[in-house]
Amino acid sequence: MRVRISGMSRPRFQGLAAAAAVLIWAYAAAQQPQRPPGPVLPPSSLKPGSGISGPGATPNTARLRWAALNQSVTGSVVKLGLLPGIEPLMDIQVRDTVIRIGGDGMYYLTGSTGEDIWDHNDGVELWRSADLRKWDCLGLVWSFEKDATWQREWRWHHKPVRALWAPEIHYIKRLKNYFITLSMPPGDRGLLKSSTGKPEGPYVNALAGDGRFEGDIDASLFEDDDGTVYLVYGGGMIVRMKDDMSGLAEKPRRPVLLDPDTNPAHHAETCPSRRQCSDIGREGACLFKRNGTYYLTAADTYEGRYSSMAALANNIYGPYRWRHEAVPCGGGGNYLQDKQGRWWDTFFGNDDQAPFREKPAIVPIEFDKDARIHPVLR
Repeated sequence: MRVRISGMSRPRFQGLAAAAAVLIWAYAAAQQPQRPPGPVLPPSSLKPGSGISGPGATPNTARLRWAALNQSVTGSVVKLGLLPGIEPLMDIQVRDTVIRIGGDGMYYLTGSTGEDIWDHNDGVELWRSADLRKWDCLGLVWSFEKDATWQREWRWHHKPVRALWAPEIHYIKRLKNYFITLSMPPGDRGLLKSSTGKPEGPYVNALAGDGRFEGDIDASLFEDDDGTVYLVYGGGMIVRMKDDMSGLAEKPRRPVLLDPDTNPAHHAETCPSRRQCSDIGREGACLFKRNGTYYLTAADTYEGRYSSMAALANNIYGPYRWRHEAVPCGGGGNYLQDKQGRWWDTFFGNDDQAPFREKPAIVPIEFDKDARIHPVLR
């Protein structure tokens, strides 16, 4: 049965809402500054220490804005009982927090760092911990100035910009080596590998011919039980890598989602017009496996929260089912089973419902009888 809203059927209402969203987006895009001719030049106002978040990070106006963001949060997701009370692992500015276990049994943390990733940062900072509580900064393990090749040039993304978004460190067991995925605004992804087999690098381009994955953002890796490695990116694209990690072994696939959630309030505002609410998430895709079930997760807007959405499948390529809000306000990270067998979702806070903004944290999670993900609230 169609529900009528003010004399209008719901499908027609949703169609008009989607069209309005497209017009608003097009108008906003037209107001953006246009790229000037010639090479993009860096701004003259860059200051040492502004592109990192670890030791040596300098206080300035941008970091004052970050402090103000943390004063403005409501923390309503905790007050409503949707998320347990959590505290940052460190009082530093980090977006897109990711934690992985290395070949040495230590935990390694990466993320988007620096005072303003929409403008610039210096590269990949890395932290290490034995227990998920005390963290030591290993500094920049890859930097634009010392290590970049195709990434070195400044780009245009509404203004001059040179930054890494959502870098992730991965230990690939079959190769006994560390890899780092990265992306750059407004789109292009890369893959680095350690030239020493150590997490601190140095890192070089893993792709043949100093290559890159063109377009899109938010690259991640998943190593299956048989040692096959897959690249996951964007809102949930999946593609198998070559055995030596030098490139793709097939064309990327977009998994089918069964029974998609078509409520526009459970998606980013551009989703109804661009993806018809048929996807798992908008960005920040991550893939993991538990008890033979594949979990494809991605960040999306869910009732105003930047949340981690998840769906399940018996096959890595799908079809996936049961899309659900796994961790409210928990989008943009990964899922981790620690050395004691406990499960966590990494967290940073990207909306005012969160208890804090742009700080690294972890949320304890559990799986219900249907294998869906939920925060541990007790």
